[in-house]
Amino acid sequence: MTERWSRRGVLGSAGSLALLGSVGTRAAEAPLGDEIVRLWPGRPPGARAALPHAKIVDNAAPGARPDRLLSGIAEPRLVVFRPARPNGAAMLVIPGGGYVVQGYDNEGTRQAAWLNARGITAFILVYRLPSEGWANAANVPLQDAQRAVRLIRAGAARYGIAADRVGVMGFSAGGHLAGSLATRFAEPAYQGVDAADRLSARPDLAALIYPVITMSPPLTHQGSHDALIGADASPELCLRYSVDQRVTAETPPCFLLHTRDDTIVPVENSLLMYQAMLAAKRPVAMHLFESGGHGFGVNLPPSRPVSVWPGLLAAFAAEQGMIGG
Repeated sequence: MTERWSRRGVLGSAGSLALLGSVGTRAAEAPLGDEIVRLWPGRPPGARAALPHAKIVDNAAPGARPDRLLSGIAEPRLVVFRPARPNGAAMLVIPGGGYVVQGYDNEGTRQAAWLNARGITAFILVYRLPSEGWANAANVPLQDAQRAVRLIRAGAARYGIAADRVGVMGFSAGGHLAGSLATRFAEPAYQGVDAADRLSARPDLAALIYPVITMSPPLTHQGSHDALIGADASPELCLRYSVDQRVTAETPPCFLLHTRDDTIVPVENSLLMYQAMLAAKRPVAMHLFESGGHGFGVNLPPSRPVSVWPGLLAAFAAEQGMIGG
């Protein structure tokens, strides 16, 4: 049985944020969420004797909104943000960070806010990082992502969502994880632990935002590549963990967003995924913009063309039956 904490128990204290990691007073003032759901009933798969030590680093300027980076994830969790007027859709939100940290606010809580404003229940995934001492390290993030979708579906009635309207949205390396989930949902990444694991881990839609897609040089993001599969990974292993190589007729509809001037993750990553979706005859939308760089989240001013992307995603989700038009 999953362990849960209510909103009353998790908001407004440094002790509540200690559920995610050590943190200073100012960051502790930021809302954590409506509920926290532990993914695993005991120690996560592949846990060794010593677990990583949780840590939060807040990179925000004085007086600004928190900009927290999480690492040392010993107990992966879902952080639930409920909309005032739910429409039945749910989105698993996966922050990026090169598989070495997770951008909890820029690619987590701020995404949850706009999803909630559109009636979508948001679940931020705080997932384990492969370099932090786990067995079968390259599959540890996928284990957490698969388990997360199954728990969301298992709790559909309690969350007020439809079990067949569960999407995933990932950013950068989180986009790689979201893409891996969308293409490897049926892969037995871990041994089932309860009834929830009999449910499908297939998301009904995948939104990949400036995603890492390929693990093959020269187009891969080298930091994500090294953290996930190792700096000396063979060409065969690179292909195995390249999302575009795993697309099939069962891959869910996919929304892709990238900018030409992204100097961290080359725009060709999204092009590779688009081409793979076309070849498999799967629904796909791709939006490429001239500027925006990398890691922009939803914090661009309206004068920047790429700032319209949440509306484009909402329109695509409506077209695919995820949300109302």
